[in-house]
Amino acid sequence: MAGSVPGTSIEIMDLLDLLHQTMSSPWVYLAIFAIAVLDGFFPIVPSETAVITAGVFAASGTPNLPAVIVVAAAGALVGDHVSYAIGRAGGSRLLDRLPVGGKRRAGVEWARRGIALRGGLILTVTRYVPGGRTAVTLTMGAVGYPRRRFLAFDALAAGSWGLYSALVGYLGGLAFEQDPLRGLLLGLGLALTVTVLVEGVRVLRRRARPARPAAGRSPEAVR
Repeated sequence: MAGSVPGTSIEIMDLLDLLHQTMSSPWVYLAIFAIAVLDGFFPIVPSETAVITAGVFAASGTPNLPAVIVVAAAGALVGDHVSYAIGRAGGSRLLDRLPVGGKRRAGVEWARRGIALRGGLILTVTRYVPGGRTAVTLTMGAVGYPRRRFLAFDALAAGSWGLYSALVGYLGGLAFEQDPLRGLLLGLGLALTVTVLVEGVRVLRRRARPARPAAGRSPEAVR
């Protein structure tokens, strides 16, 4: 074990050097934008991680924090509209073909109930739920939610998400300015903690409320 430490340290230093080079490149803004766009309709892409990482290094001056926030928000806005357009262009038929009882079908039904009960507000909330936001944007397109209202709520959602993700990373970078790896871990930990807390509150609220008939399940159906 003792003999493996030097090699591990070298690998970590190489990783940090690569991250520094990446974050110092002007192309980093295009990369953040592209990742945020893809994550809007292809949720496997880790856009939060990319934005938080940029925020961590922004604490040292590069990249520029306001620019990171702007390109992340813009990418999220474009990606959400791509998902909306997919739903608008025939997504309803595709969603109806999803297997009954499956996770994807359950997600779609959850999104439909949320849209019916909360309208555009559900879009703003689910922007912070990886995977959930894609189900909502796709479903909003499929059910024909008004495009202008979608744009208004999505602008709020994407803007607040970009600000939140970048600042979480920035706080981690400030706390460990000389050790960006620890700053990154702190930033990711803060984001994960917030996600767990939100999910915990959602579950507790659902359990605390009495069961309702299927036709009358309103707030809890979407929470």
